Amino acid sequence: MSLSPADSRLAELGITLPVPAAPVANYVPFVVTGDLLFVSGQLPIGPDGLVKGKLGNDLDAEAGNAAARLCAINLIAQAKIALGGDLSRVKRVVKLVAFIACNDAFTDQPKVANGASDLFVAVFGDAGRHARSAVGTNALPLGAAVEVEAIFEIA
Repeated sequence: MSLSPADSRLAELGITLPVPAAPVANYVPFVVTGDLLFVSGQLPIGPDGLVKGKLGNDLDAEAGNAAARLCAINLIAQAKIALGGDLSRVKRVVKLVAFIACNDAFTDQPKVANGASDLFVAVFGDAGRHARSAVGTNALPLGAAVEVEAIFEIA
């Protein structure tokens, strides 16, 4: 089987998709209904483990951006499993919601969320352009710095 354009772009970016983390509570990692794929919020887990902290206290916007990028990699890994390994079934990234653990003074949530948004555009091209919310919050599960969820239109 040949690589999908998204798989080729991931390879060009030097990204190897990880085995996605199992849910840590009573939910499923994704739901397919009709032509939509909803992927549950993914945490910034990478080769060095979970990125923890609070933006504006422990981390700056650049570190948060990198954490959001890790979330996006994990979202794509979940999507690939949901789609039977075939990322060419992604017609469009519809919406991202980024939650950023931050102090009250931190207002760069959009800069943090761009870590995920930019990766989706890099991987899926114009189909990666999406609607988005970037929300600041006081805490996230396991002390994570960022959590991102996604909705995809699929074939």
